[in-house]
Amino acid sequence: MKRDIFQAIADPTRRAIIVLIASQAMTPNALAEHFDTTRQAVSKHIKILHECDVLESEKEGREIFYKLKAEKMKEVDQWIEQFRQIWENRFENLDQYLADIQKDKK
Repeated sequence: MKRDIFQAIADPTRRAIIVLIASQAMTPNALAEHFDTTRQAVSKHIKILHECDVLESEKEGREIFYKLKAEKMKEVDQWIEQFRQIWENRFENLDQYLADIQKDKK
């Protein structure tokens, strides 16, 4: 079952896992050490991230390392971009409004 990227980032634990593996590939055991939960709970989050196509796995001997597929995060960035433009326009309007108020006070 394929899930979408927004399901991946919906949970704080999954967001933390993404941050951890953004810098280096990690095993489920290594990831679990960073959380106050069971390895099985972390494995469920890894499974969801894998289904969302955010992680890719690479087997080295008996260990499985997970690494981030950063290009998948572009979907989030593209979705947020529309709001970034709205915010920037609002800030520009606020700057202009404040500049107008300053002129009127002089």
